[in-house]
Amino acid sequence: MDTTSSSARAAQLAAFGRLLDVLDRLRAECPWDRKQTMQTLRHLTIEETYELSDAILRNDLPDVRKELGDVMLHLLFYAKIASETGQFDIADVLNAQCEKLIFRHPHIYGDTKADTEEDVKRNWEQLKLKEKGNTSVLGGVPVSLPALVKAMRIQEKARGAGFDWERPEQVWEKVQEELREFGEEYSAIDTMDTARQERAAQEFGDLLFSLVNFARFAGINPEEALERTNRKFIQRFQFLESAAAHDGHQLADLTLPEMDVYWETAKKALSFAADSANQE
Repeated sequence: MDTTSSSARAAQLAAFGRLLDVLDRLRAECPWDRKQTMQTLRHLTIEETYELSDAILRNDLPDVRKELGDVMLHLLFYAKIASETGQFDIADVLNAQCEKLIFRHPHIYGDTKADTEEDVKRNWEQLKLKEKGNTSVLGGVPVSLPALVKAMRIQEKARGAGFDWERPEQVWEKVQEELREFGEEYSAIDTMDTARQERAAQEFGDLLFSLVNFARFAGINPEEALERTNRKFIQRFQFLESAAAHDGHQLADLTLPEMDVYWETAKKALSFAADSANQE
């Protein structure tokens, strides 16, 4: 479907208006919807956002469509609640977003020149500083972000200000340096006192930060990469559990080498299943 055609835009606007009408009625007539506040919706919105993220990682487009609808409903709900006290409504939200996008894309709506993605990012960060009145490029990084995501955003913002490594091999050298420094602190783990444990923890944090940095240079999203590994480990471990139970074994009764046999079988079986699915 051509989403730029007039008929497609009319259908999109009609669907948006229909959702607004449905929400208006639910807010007026449904006891649950009438009771909700921004505070009560907050944790539900976070849950819906994670469900959307999961669907994207699975590349499950029907589920992505469904979860997008759930997230959209929540966004409209917040605007609906604010409109009831005269703070703002969805039109204010959308118009403010349009103005912000226009302001942050002077290479499209103005005379600024930006030929590369890096030029665009650099302009974007500088404009955000002017717009928000922040005194630091890093001032806009949300405090509550998960640490891995926060590290990525910190590095991206620093890069937007021109503070970054020039070549991937420099970043890899930094990873090796941090790994050595962590190894030096961790090598005497049996005799570690509190102070040395703290230094080891700091060095481990430095190591993780440098790995996130290298992932960024390699075009890898570290959060997504780690989540995919989490899912892979869960699949393999559950295969191990099922296979052991099928053979009449309890995991607690197996030695590590015996469990490793099942683990290797799981790796081969799940890898074959993934390859077969990709060929279909």
